[in-house]
Amino acid sequence: MTDHLSQSRTSRSSRALRSSLLSARKLALMASVVTGLGIAVYGVSPSSDGLDIFGGPAHAQAQNVVSGAAQPQGFADMVERVKPSVISVKVIMRERASDAANKSDDDGSGSPMERFFRQFGGPDGVPQNPGRGGRHGEMMGQGSGFFISSDGFAVTNNHVVDGADKVEVTTDAGKTYTAKVIGTDPRTDIALIKVDGGADFPFVNLSEGKARIGDWVLAVGNPFGLGGTVTAGIVSASGRDIGSGPYDDFIQIDAPVNKGNSGGPAFNMQGEVVGVNTAIYSPSGGSVGIAFSIPASTVKNVIAQLKNNGSVSRGWIGVQIQPVTQDIADSMGLKRAEGALVADPQKDGPAAKAGVEAGDVITTADGQSIKDAHELARIIGSFAPGSTVKLDVLHKGNSKVVSLTLGQLPNDQQAKADSEADGKGSAHDTDVPHLGLTLAPAGKADGASKEGVVITKVEPKSAAADRGLKKGDVILEVAGKNVTKPGDVGDALEAARTDKKGSALMRLRSGDASRYVAVPLANG
Repeated sequence: MTDHLSQSRTSRSSRALRSSLLSARKLALMASVVTGLGIAVYGVSPSSDGLDIFGGPAHAQAQNVVSGAAQPQGFADMVERVKPSVISVKVIMRERASDAANKSDDDGSGSPMERFFRQFGGPDGVPQNPGRGGRHGEMMGQGSGFFISSDGFAVTNNHVVDGADKVEVTTDAGKTYTAKVIGTDPRTDIALIKVDGGADFPFVNLSEGKARIGDWVLAVGNPFGLGGTVTAGIVSASGRDIGSGPYDDFIQIDAPVNKGNSGGPAFNMQGEVVGVNTAIYSPSGGSVGIAFSIPASTVKNVIAQLKNNGSVSRGWIGVQIQPVTQDIADSMGLKRAEGALVADPQKDGPAAKAGVEAGDVITTADGQSIKDAHELARIIGSFAPGSTVKLDVLHKGNSKVVSLTLGQLPNDQQAKADSEADGKGSAHDTDVPHLGLTLAPAGKADGASKEGVVITKVEPKSAAADRGLKKGDVILEVAGKNVTKPGDVGDALEAARTDKKGSALMRLRSGDASRYVAVPLANG
């Protein structure tokens, strides 16, 4: 019996030892796996009387590996290097204070850029009420900026300093200086200011490279006027068009950027500025982690002109352009809905002189492929007036290359596509039933020109109404044929239908602007 009990106890001890070894092995394996995740795992070792797998050199080495892996690399060294170059920009505005105070983010007034920036916080990071933080009739605002040279040149946003009567900057060291506005460019929302009173300001460089999707970025600025703050994120997209203007080419960064960060820099991991923080997507008015920055390449080009000339000149080819939609591509027999469709070349403009005609599709400019009308405007605008540019053009289904010398974009160049004439019917009105249109000779309607055919009525919920045609629009061309009377429209549509086309392209004039619209053809 004694031997049996002894054997039983020995067996139980063996099983306990094996169990202890197995448990210890599981813990060791778990620790080795978790070590790769950078997480330290702490266990209780068996007593000193038993097996101690945690007390050997291998365990000490594993602890060192875990300890090192558990410490992620931070941004402190880089922040310490670049943060002194970032400044707080304070502006005082008097003349427009009452007007600005009466604006709301929801009133729909102003340009798309102005509405977007009012959502971003306008030129400041604090409430925009006259007399608050200043004397009666004054508005004070806070933005951000950064030095680009040791002698005090600094970059910020146009909407930060626009209309400012006085500009002051405060450095990271707490010193305040007076600054003057050297020049602004509302189209890209860039401004160059010059700080007086110093010659050894810490500055940073604009990046020569292009930010890649997935790159780390640091946003440094002065949110809510509280002082310098740093947030981190990544580049999540590039080439963003937020509807602020024809030269939109924003970097999208996923980082907390708040009101008052306007004009502040976004740094890459080399401490170079890859963008100027300009706007945020903000349904609530606060940051939801999506911000938009002007690329360094755009900033560099604009700043050079502002410094030398105080203003920016851009190339101009003198055409009204529009996107090539899928409907338009189908009606023109194009394989892809890409390029910029010329709606109307301006008489005696560079494009017209080079032989570009209405209905041509520009596919490349200076060797760069054109995906849409916005991209063409951005590429042409990056050239200086007087530059020579080659365009690849599709003309009535055939490719051709034209070379032209760019003019200078007029300061007041703005399409007036929203004008609407008060067309009046006449005894000569003609219906186009399947489109829901009533037409008349252009000369028979008030406000219409002598060329083309005027639309005097558009049926609600019709094919024409669905495509944006409206009373007062003038039809100039249908399926590549000029029209001068209502009957010409029907004849051109019938000819397109005979050619077994599913849609026909109309060229319209609305006010001073021209555009193309693809309209469906009747069945049967």
